Amino acid sequence: MDPTQRCPWLPQSAAAGPGSLPSFAWALCSRLPSAIALSSTTPFSVWKEEGGGDPLDDPENVEYLRRLTEAIYQSRAVAASYNIAVLAVILVFAVLHWRETRSDARKWRSRLLDTSRNTALCSAGSTAARTADGDASPSPSSSSLSASSSVRGMATPTGAAKEDENSIVDLERLPLLTHNQTASGTRRLTWPRAGAAARTVSSWLARQPPPLPVVNKTLPSNGTSVFVAAWVALVVFFHFFLLPLRWDFFFIFADRAGFVFIVNLPLLYLLAAKNQPLRWLTGFSYEALNIFHRRVGELLCFEALVHFVGMLVWFFFLEADWLKATKTPREYFTHPLILLGIGAFSSYELIFFTSLATFRQRWYELFLASHIVLQVAALVFLWFHFYTSRPYVALSLVIFLVDRLVWRFGLKRVGMTADLNIFEDGETFLVSANWDIPPLSGFEGSARSSRWWQSPLFRQSSIVNGWRPTDHVFLSVPVLGRSHALQAHPFTIASAAPGVQSAASETETESPHAWLCLLVRAHDGFTADLLRYAQTHTRVDVKLDGPYGSYHALAMLRASHCAILVAGGSGIAVTFPLVWALLHDDDEARDTAQTDDDLDRYGDGKTRTRRGGAAGKSKQQRVHLLWVTNARSHRSWIPQQQLDELVERGLDLVVPEPSGEAGRPDVAGCVTSWIDNAAADGREVGVVASGPDGLNRTVRNVCADASGAGLPVRVAVEKFGW
Repeated sequence: MDPTQRCPWLPQSAAAGPGSLPSFAWALCSRLPSAIALSSTTPFSVWKEEGGGDPLDDPENVEYLRRLTEAIYQSRAVAASYNIAVLAVILVFAVLHWRETRSDARKWRSRLLDTSRNTALCSAGSTAARTADGDASPSPSSSSLSASSSVRGMATPTGAAKEDENSIVDLERLPLLTHNQTASGTRRLTWPRAGAAARTVSSWLARQPPPLPVVNKTLPSNGTSVFVAAWVALVVFFHFFLLPLRWDFFFIFADRAGFVFIVNLPLLYLLAAKNQPLRWLTGFSYEALNIFHRRVGELLCFEALVHFVGMLVWFFFLEADWLKATKTPREYFTHPLILLGIGAFSSYELIFFTSLATFRQRWYELFLASHIVLQVAALVFLWFHFYTSRPYVALSLVIFLVDRLVWRFGLKRVGMTADLNIFEDGETFLVSANWDIPPLSGFEGSARSSRWWQSPLFRQSSIVNGWRPTDHVFLSVPVLGRSHALQAHPFTIASAAPGVQSAASETETESPHAWLCLLVRAHDGFTADLLRYAQTHTRVDVKLDGPYGSYHALAMLRASHCAILVAGGSGIAVTFPLVWALLHDDDEARDTAQTDDDLDRYGDGKTRTRRGGAAGKSKQQRVHLLWVTNARSHRSWIPQQQLDELVERGLDLVVPEPSGEAGRPDVAGCVTSWIDNAAADGREVGVVASGPDGLNRTVRNVCADASGAGLPVRVAVEKFGW
């Protein structure tokens, strides 16, 4: 570009070429950002008409322009290197996640192999005893089974003595265990090579503080807060690094804020995507990534505000008159460059306000619609407002379109007919469907296998091909109206993942069968409309987008010798599939896997088994489930037959009286007792909690205290929210 076009204030002699000006001035004008040269109107002509003379006659002005322009490009180069630091952080988390995943896989494989050997030895011992005595002696597994029985509202606490195998202890007549009730006279297992200082820091990071007073804002764990604070510090560092702190260079500060906003856009849209590599690389759940996504969006909106206000301060208070391309506020705000910036700024600020929890919960449908429209508008405005932002805007748009159109509305979206069943409380209902999972074998050899979108890789991404525990789907019901047809609402899959059904329900030749159940609590909007529809209809055509989720919770529980799961209310939708997988997958993996590699493939969800393992079921791993309900009718959410089957397989199930009738149970005491008993027996403990914020915080802090005391405890909180 001709420098006289980019810098219209240059003398006409500049058109002769670079030899007519100092080299730095020619380079300066050929690279001058459009943010300074706002208009084709020559500000210096106006300056000269007002008697100011030619500003280029003043060497100080030329030097100032040179330094200002070089500072602008240096500032943008610094901000552009931000994503290198982000990629480095992601790489570190990916390596840590890979190490943890491999460690959990080895622990699970070792536990399965050890259990297989112990089961074989016990079987041989039992056979010898029957041969010698002529009668079958009670096996350890049957004794373990009798220690945990359950009916609705009743359970046996861990370690409770029983007079006979068929007796049932009423939990409500026995108080839950308290904090000081621990196993005595035995040595508790503790983490090796962990000093007191390290345990204290680890315990503090795992703790979750109470909600903020007045506003009642729920806070995440201290570790999550520290991570967010570290990321904010990184952004602040890149905002101020090599920044000239002078009032006549205030434009650099405002411009840097806009550029920091730009370089964070791909990260913002990557965190918002449901099909994202960050979940696979780091192992973080959807909820954990969603928390970070919201913090990134909030900081970006703040950076946009700083950029907007900073530019106004620069133009109206700090910019020299001879630099201004426009003289009046009206000319400034009606300039196309400024109008496009205001459009982008307004769009992202509206996205922020419509994303607040109060707005989402009250007008969720409006939140969904506005989120899509405003994002597209903001990217378009930004594309034309700032030329340098186009690579980042293009990448963000690609992430958004690929996630929404290619994956969510293409490969992952399926339609089916579902059954509707309303529970006793009249406010909760079940959306269910079932089908035979299509076999992947034989598909590769078919004529259709040449089409890339029909390959097994893409077919496995759909809900039709199954899911894993803790996964969730997005539900749309077109029959409810045009607006609901375009909206997708998230729900956790409350049924067992296919491939781990009861052995009695499958044969060697049957394909895995999927039983999909979504537990829906009616609120305003979509769920209330669907409940009214369910009152007059028993079936409905739905669209399902998914599954989505993280494998971390199940992998952690599988690697632990003691698994503790705590559910509050509808949190049973998360914990029940985990319990089912723990008590069924071990048997099937051990029966079907012939090598360690087979176990690894099964653990990754890539090996499907069709053979039961009731004969070799493991009692080495202890599985405890505490389910806290608010009303007695809520216990019908999970069929009693399935709970009985889990108890028969070794589940220690505790279901207290409903908190709406008997008050809140001592969750902390119960979980503490389970942890202490496991540590006393030399067992590592994995804990998963899913429920209201208060219950999750209680369980998290109990585990943090146990970890601080040196006990081998890991905890994961699965809370799926809007």
